[in-house]
Amino acid sequence: MRALTVDLQESAGRILCCTIFRPGGRKLLAKGHVLSDEDIRLLQTEGMQEVWVTELEEGEVGEDEAVMAVAEAMCCGSVEIRLAAGGRANLIATADSCVLVDDELLKQINCTASVVIATVANYRHVKAGERVATIKSAPFAVAKSQLEAVLSILNERGAILQARPIRNPSVAVLYTDPVHGDRARTLFEPVVRTRVERLSGNLRYSLSAVEDEESVARGLQHLLRTKPSVILIGSTTAPAGPEDVIGRAFSRLGAQVERFLAPVEPGNLMLLAYKDDIPIVSAPCCFRSAKPNVLDLILPPMLAKYRISGWEIACLGHGGLLN
Repeated sequence: MRALTVDLQESAGRILCCTIFRPGGRKLLAKGHVLSDEDIRLLQTEGMQEVWVTELEEGEVGEDEAVMAVAEAMCCGSVEIRLAAGGRANLIATADSCVLVDDELLKQINCTASVVIATVANYRHVKAGERVATIKSAPFAVAKSQLEAVLSILNERGAILQARPIRNPSVAVLYTDPVHGDRARTLFEPVVRTRVERLSGNLRYSLSAVEDEESVARGLQHLLRTKPSVILIGSTTAPAGPEDVIGRAFSRLGAQVERFLAPVEPGNLMLLAYKDDIPIVSAPCCFRSAKPNVLDLILPPMLAKYRISGWEIACLGHGGLLN
């Protein structure tokens, strides 16, 4: 990229190399602005005859073209791309979604010298219209070879970001207590409803049960027939592990335990199992308060019908200290 001074009448379509201010200090046109015929007439009224512009050299790609190319290659799902000023493209969610981010691929792309990408956190719940990522270019232009290298990585590795829409998300809850399940329902249901609705979910089905192996298994079996996106177990007790009452009920049900213990505080004693494709989550002490806990991290992908694995739960430790 080289800078040069050109006659104002010959500047249409060129990129301003520096910001133009009025005599009083008010900004007239910003650096990086592509001059139009209307801009030229405006500058003429300000008494200007020449402007300082930039010009692409051989082997360079303009900043807008570069960020749009990267944006199109790095995302998928319910997202649209909007070009912004200053060599920037924004990714906007078009539906309530869970954002999935390939952190390692993101780091690799951000080590290049041509563009940088900022995203929201992995598993973040977003509403339609929220920005989920921005791509920024080096000023004015990038080397075509660098852009091609970035696009080659993305074409080989796939998308960095997916906005996975949350469609028809239904949540079922089994409230359990050693004496009477309705006690757990009374304690937890207002908080559960608030959390589920905040994450775009619908609390459609709930049952109460005494916390013993047979009753819990029977209650879960009833809820599984409704085909929810996820089943939550709101228990007034904390499990000692998969061998406790809840874990034994999973075994009786034929559910596969995926993970016990999460590197998240609050929410360490989370127990996750799957019955076919339906996740079942026990998270003691996480139903008493609407403050952030492990449920806020794992419910968005579950509501978006993404099967979160035990390995991915283990990766929540970085940033897992929530309060």
